[in-house]
Amino acid sequence: MQKRLLAAIVLSFLVLFLYQAVFVKKAPAPQNPLEQPAASMKTQAAPAAPVAPEQKPATGAAAAPAAKSDANLLNIKQIGSGQEELITVTTPLYRAVWTNKGGVLTSWKLKKHLDEKKDDLELVPAAAKDAGVFPFALYDDNPEAVKAGLTGIAAGAANSAFYKTSGTNFELKDGDKAEVRFTYSDGKELEVEKIFTFYGGRYDFDIAVHVRKNGQPAAARVLWGPGLRNPSQQELSQSLATGGGGMTVLAGDKVYRLDQRKYKSEQSAYNFVTWSSYDDNYFAALFVPGAATGTAAFLKVDTENKPPSFFLAATDPGKVFLGPKEFGTLADFGHNTKKVVRFGFLGFITEFLFYALRFIHKFVPNWGFAIMVLTLFIKILFFPLTYSSMKSMAKMAELQPKVKALRAKYKKSKTDIAQRREMNEEMMKLYKEHGVNPAGGCLPMLIQIPIFIGFFNLLRNAIELRHSPWMLWINDLSVKDPTYILPLLMGGTQFVSQKMTPTSADPSQARMMLIMPVVMTVFFLQFQSGLVLYWLTSNVLQIGQQYIMNRMMKAKKVESHGKRRKN
Repeated sequence: MQKRLLAAIVLSFLVLFLYQAVFVKKAPAPQNPLEQPAASMKTQAAPAAPVAPEQKPATGAAAAPAAKSDANLLNIKQIGSGQEELITVTTPLYRAVWTNKGGVLTSWKLKKHLDEKKDDLELVPAAAKDAGVFPFALYDDNPEAVKAGLTGIAAGAANSAFYKTSGTNFELKDGDKAEVRFTYSDGKELEVEKIFTFYGGRYDFDIAVHVRKNGQPAAARVLWGPGLRNPSQQELSQSLATGGGGMTVLAGDKVYRLDQRKYKSEQSAYNFVTWSSYDDNYFAALFVPGAATGTAAFLKVDTENKPPSFFLAATDPGKVFLGPKEFGTLADFGHNTKKVVRFGFLGFITEFLFYALRFIHKFVPNWGFAIMVLTLFIKILFFPLTYSSMKSMAKMAELQPKVKALRAKYKKSKTDIAQRREMNEEMMKLYKEHGVNPAGGCLPMLIQIPIFIGFFNLLRNAIELRHSPWMLWINDLSVKDPTYILPLLMGGTQFVSQKMTPTSADPSQARMMLIMPVVMTVFFLQFQSGLVLYWLTSNVLQIGQQYIMNRMMKAKKVESHGKRRKN
């Protein structure tokens, strides 16, 4: 019976695999990559980005030498500033610092989310200063710039000159609005204007970038990178994070993800993009094109003796979201950006669990206890099935003497096909007479697997659980228990539950099954504390259910034996 069950499970997975291979369409290759995208570049100790000389507004006398140039015929005026200026935008949600040197972002600190040092969390990567390429620099994809490497992709006056600015510092309250404008022209052939419109109480802002070369409009490709925020190695290892992030793109109705650890140059550029983002498990720099659709490219830059750098290049963005991947906030932002949250396989189950957990949290303001309450509701929901399974397993245990007698009767069933068929027919008849489903005992475990996967993805990606404590030594439900006490408790309860559950296996197989709690404990040592808490709570409730069921079965057995004696 157990061999048949194992074969049935293997065949089920085989059917799913064949279905995926035959009927499910594979993600198409990126359509028409960007013109000459710098998808993968290599440079030998690239020089620092060139710094443009101080620019001053041109006077009539200064412009005279260029009288015969094409730029003069186009009447391009020189616009800029003579020194670096910093502009600070402060809202209840973040504090941003912009510089007129290139019109780029040097700092974006979230006030409601902290780093490991308990400081406001910085989204602008520290590597940006070392690379000389800050977020919102313009991407130059001409062959010479690509060949130049890290500094080449953001080289030239457009990213090194001092822009003229329209404001200084802004402090916005909820509902307030402010505009920051950067304008630059070299007086020859290049004109750049960057306009940012910020709103108090929102993580998103409007952006308009206009580039003209020799009087003609040119594509404006904005960079984010290198990387996103500054996660420590400890955070990356404890939270099972994606190793620093990657690019996510919504093209049409499909989401494409490119992890920077699994970078493939042939899958690095996309057209017809609804939005693109550089994101990790919890935070995102998300760009929505101003037109109906845009293009996006994920760039990898290899530098000698240094780890590779990764950038997102987005074409003509109209809106930008820089903040936490809060499911509700992204849903309100629109553009189907909630899909940037990586709920993964069985995402609909993860989404259901998220909404259920968030609803419970309104009444139980502790995420750990909210997980325990949700686990209780799940147990109640599936109790009828669990009860039926327990009854089936108990009956199977009672039928073992008769099953052994049948096997003894058909000793040659392993080699004689006729005997095996007769034995199987009698066994099925025996199960039918006693109302037993041979596979009934496996159903509760099979049902728990999708729930387990849903909880795994939820705790791995829901920012609401980041840095959320439970009690005692558990200070963060999104990372593993550093003391390993919780996984050991989980393993102990798993062993007790296994021991209490009736089994139809022979003694040697039953002893083998007791190894399962040990294997589970080893795996759970590295899992998030919230996930271990869910499984521990489930085990404790299972023990309680099994104890009650065993008492009921025992009482029913005594009662049936008493009736037999009277008869």
